[in-house]
Amino acid sequence: MSDQNVDPSGNTEAFRAFSRDTPEPAAPASKTPLVIGGVVAVVLILAIAWWALS
Repeated sequence: MSDQNVDPSGNTEAFRAFSRDTPEPAAPASKTPLVIGGVVAVVLILAIAWWALS
């Protein structure tokens, strides 16, 4: 038979412990490598085009 007198502070305390122990969300990844890669690709394409047309 289950206990009809449930202590609500037990559930509250468990929730507080859970909410304190949740990790921070990870920071979004930096877009710097993508930007640098794009600039390098454009420079290479322009260099190859300049070399081919000259």
